[in-house]
Amino acid sequence: MSEMKSFTINVKELSFKSEQHVLDLIRFLSEALPQITLERNGNDVKIEMPNKLSKRAIKLRIKKFLYKNGLHSDFRPISYKTPETEGYIVKEKKIVELTYY
Repeated sequence: MSEMKSFTINVKELSFKSEQHVLDLIRFLSEALPQITLERNGNDVKIEMPNKLSKRAIKLRIKKFLYKNGLHSDFRPISYKTPETEGYIVKEKKIVELTYY
């Protein structure tokens, strides 16, 4: 078996919107990518995956999930890296409203 790597998806802002969205995301990722293992710990979803699978594939699946559930206009995955962990944060999009008068 090939080496495994792990990273984290922070779903804090998505869970504020609805806890069901987080559960649906976990189910969607496990069905779309059966070779990964998912484990939820609070607002973090820990992913164990083979080295040959890219982080980009996970990001694309997150974006696909957001689009299929009509959340793509509200949320987006953003990559982050700290000395302890790396992964994605599902952040709420900032909406700027300009009023002209």
